[in-house]
Amino acid sequence: MSGITTSFFLIFAGAAVVASLALYTRQPLIIAYIVLGALIGPYGMEWVTDLKLLADIADVGILFLLFLLGLDMQPRALIDTIQKSTVVALLSSLLFAATGFSIAYAFGFTFMECLVIGAAMMFSSTIIGIKLLPTTVLHHKHTGELMIGLLLLQDLIAIFVLLLLMALSLGEFNVADFSLTLLSLPLLIAFAFGAVRWVVLPLLRRFDR
Repeated sequence: MSGITTSFFLIFAGAAVVASLALYTRQPLIIAYIVLGALIGPYGMEWVTDLKLLADIADVGILFLLFLLGLDMQPRALIDTIQKSTVVALLSSLLFAATGFSIAYAFGFTFMECLVIGAAMMFSSTIIGIKLLPTTVLHHKHTGELMIGLLLLQDLIAIFVLLLLMALSLGEFNVADFSLTLLSLPLLIAFAFGAVRWVVLPLLRRFDR
């Protein structure tokens, strides 16, 4: 069964069943959804097999989830939250990276492999963390905002680490190219901000008249 309609029916119907069981047994819903995927996926009962199509649709769903999250946060509050979370994000990332590196080194991995394992241990799942927020700390607005800021900072650190690993994997590390790549995101944000402030908003005001 690989049709998109059939796959959606199985996913939503199965989610209703496993979510009810999870709520009855007081288990996290995210665990129930993972169990459902393992049961009906290609490595379980093989009811859902078109993984590429579902992955593309899931990416769109993640975009909407993060968009809705952004609608509830003011830009100034987001910047303030990120500033408060910076120290915690850096210290926790370094601690987990050192732990992952040490464990991998103790098991005999090479130095480069230990670096990759340590880098992978630095990050949590932003999507799972946000999904858990409504049932944990989202109702405590300040705590929820701090957690969101921490997750966003981890994403930025992850982008930096991935770019660094990709540059090292090419065999030659070019500082100039790497710096230009790092500057592309801030420049894109600045361009979008300027376009909205000095182009889009004036046009909207003119049409309102």
